[in-house]
Amino acid sequence: MTQPLPLADELAVVFARMSGLLLSQETVGSALRLVTSLAADTIPGTVGAGISLMDQHGRRTTTAASDAVVERADDLQYELGEGPCLQTWADRATCRVDELATESRWPRWCRAAAALGLHSVLSAPMVAGDVALGAIKVYSFHPGAYDPRSEHLLAMFGAQAAVLVANVQSYENARRLTDDLKDALRSRDTISVAMGIVMARDGIDEDAAFATLIGMSQRERKSVRDVAQSLARGTARRRR
Repeated sequence: MTQPLPLADELAVVFARMSGLLLSQETVGSALRLVTSLAADTIPGTVGAGISLMDQHGRRTTTAASDAVVERADDLQYELGEGPCLQTWADRATCRVDELATESRWPRWCRAAAALGLHSVLSAPMVAGDVALGAIKVYSFHPGAYDPRSEHLLAMFGAQAAVLVANVQSYENARRLTDDLKDALRSRDTISVAMGIVMARDGIDEDAAFATLIGMSQRERKSVRDVAQSLARGTARRRR
């Protein structure tokens, strides 16, 4: 039988794979799929893992699950408004259930999850800086599958996964801002060209030319940028 690696070695292997994703600047969805796969492989006794990213109001924004049973168990928490994942996010603390059939917290969810054949669940918060991003959780078909060592491992895993997700989100947010800025600059240039055309055609100044574009925009029920593009294209065609 293969001997389990010491905790530090396990984490080193996992985080090395995760850092490769960060360096390749993949999407948040890809990051979550990798994290759930790694969690399922890393935590002994686990049938599957899931991640829920949440906004400040506790609403799910993104999810990932390594198994259909996990996906359903997670969905039930949000349908019923109770469960260890929600508790973990709210408390920013690891939550462990050794036997769903006898667990008194979240009775509706426990009954529904037990009906899926699940017995144990362990959930850890994903916190980056002072922001609670969500929770990572693992499920087992066996009672008492998780112990303090599992708690420690998943808590460290959740912390590292939070850093990964936060960095990927930051990259995507920066890319969106860059794209928005490029669009704004393109719009400005297009409108400037159209204003020049109107100024030359009508013999008016910049303010009057811009007012003319706005008037055209209102009459045609188009954006100023669209009106400017049409005007520039029409002028270019006439010159050919």
